[in-house]
Amino acid sequence: MIADQEIEKRVDSLLNQMTLDEKIGQMTQVRHFEEIPEDAISSGAIGSIIHTEGPLPGNDAKEWQAAFTSLQEKALSSRLGIPLLFGVDAVHGQNTYEGATIFPHNIGLGATQNKELVEKAAKITALESKATGFNWVFSPCVAIPCNEKWGRVYEAFSESTELTEILTRASVKGHQGSELNKNSIMATAKHFIGDGATDNGVEGGDCSLSIQEVKDRLLPPYKVAVDEGVGAVMASFNSMSGLPMHAHKYWITEVLKESMGFDGIVVSDWKGYSRFGENEIINAGIDMVMAVDGDYDLFREGLKAGVENGQVSQTRIDDAVRRILRQKLRLGVFENPFPDATLIGKIGCSEYRDVARQAVRESLVLLKNKDNTLPLDKSLNKIVVVGEHANNAGLQSGGWTIHWQGSSENYTGSTTILEGIKKMAKGEVVYDIDATANHDDADVAIVVIGETPYAELFGDIGGEIDAYQLYLSEQHKSYLNTYAKKGIKTVVLLISGRPLVVSGEIEQADAYVAAWLPGSEGDGIAEVLFGDYNFKGKLPHSWPAAVEDYRGKYGPNFWDDSITPLFPFGHGLEY
Repeated sequence: MIADQEIEKRVDSLLNQMTLDEKIGQMTQVRHFEEIPEDAISSGAIGSIIHTEGPLPGNDAKEWQAAFTSLQEKALSSRLGIPLLFGVDAVHGQNTYEGATIFPHNIGLGATQNKELVEKAAKITALESKATGFNWVFSPCVAIPCNEKWGRVYEAFSESTELTEILTRASVKGHQGSELNKNSIMATAKHFIGDGATDNGVEGGDCSLSIQEVKDRLLPPYKVAVDEGVGAVMASFNSMSGLPMHAHKYWITEVLKESMGFDGIVVSDWKGYSRFGENEIINAGIDMVMAVDGDYDLFREGLKAGVENGQVSQTRIDDAVRRILRQKLRLGVFENPFPDATLIGKIGCSEYRDVARQAVRESLVLLKNKDNTLPLDKSLNKIVVVGEHANNAGLQSGGWTIHWQGSSENYTGSTTILEGIKKMAKGEVVYDIDATANHDDADVAIVVIGETPYAELFGDIGGEIDAYQLYLSEQHKSYLNTYAKKGIKTVVLLISGRPLVVSGEIEQADAYVAAWLPGSEGDGIAEVLFGDYNFKGKLPHSWPAAVEDYRGKYGPNFWDDSITPLFPFGHGLEY
């Protein structure tokens, strides 16, 4: 790593040579397929590229690397030759690339309470992201979810500030190593601040907690991330007592940058410029803007005009660009601007999948085990497996998997829950996808039910979309009813991105397991069901007893002892 003093000298040198257009260019982030002027990169008008939902850079990792190399070559041909940062929402593995290792979402990692495992998962995510051409990931999410109605609960580790602090430190260290350097990938703590603590769990809603409550409950994981040297922080969609966080100078500049000493990049979220006040967000402390979906010209022209008319100071522009150049130098992208082709062969390798399978095993939380129904005897004559989630890697992985809103199909390299059961069982295993077949002679029914994939506001409950609820669908309830009424022992696996109100179903089942969103290694679940491994997972959230638990702003959690949960934070049975 270049010594800090040398980095600052190089930053000063570049800043002294840059025009205002080039400085604004460093503050500009676009998609790799964005409709922008053909010479935008080579003229220095872009500082970063984001890959997200939309056309892929290629068919395989080699083509992805080639695409990003081509873009980087254009940047290096610019007047000052400043390289690009390439960012990706790799939130549970390099989840935009089919064939990568996909880990349980953060809520599952929170259930493991295993900081060493979280660090390993982050390190593998970083390596597979680098192998596909990236040097920046928008992870980890260090929110503290307070209401299960929020559509992003699964992106965060836990309702516990303390546990989130521990796992944040592990995740940042795993992504970046001990410091940012040429071997690192830059991590991003997000979303700053209050995203999970909005009133009634509304994505992008208002957080009405007091400043002191925010500092006590929500800020500590960011302090940990900053202390660990996190390279970037992403601003949140929510507002704080009515003021959009993107335009909140107190939190971004006074607290994060000045009080906490964060010297990295504060990046906007999607279309932050047009959504939250244009130049007001720059004055508040946003350094790099996702100028996407039509914001490119609006941002560049609007910010330039703002500087020229005195609305935005040259000092604020120089501070933003200094932070961006500083991280590019720390990452070594000036000296090593291109992807490493030798990493491609590691994507989805067995070693990495073994770690992901361990994460699946340790994330499982046993909520009920009547009469020692589990572990299952591998020699049972007949096991029936029920539910579409049992044989569908897309459904078991949730949102942010291959596509932004997830998938309802199997994807390359993944294994399903059913495959794992078939691998472990010595007797007959039959698949009754919708509980309509006649299997009265089954020894046990493994019923796999839960939510279908969603991301962001599309997973909110009670919001504009309102496609989800805090309880199971009638169809999924019927799967359990069908086999319970037959007198067959039932083992329920709940696939969900949050605790759901399933008190009746827990009462009805013989054994009940919260399996969260396990990712690509679904076969790891069977290794616990059949007793090769014990249950280790502990609830990262208090578990609601009834929908009425959400009658206020927040759901049951250990901030509020007026609501008694069905199961408290940290609950989890073992064999």
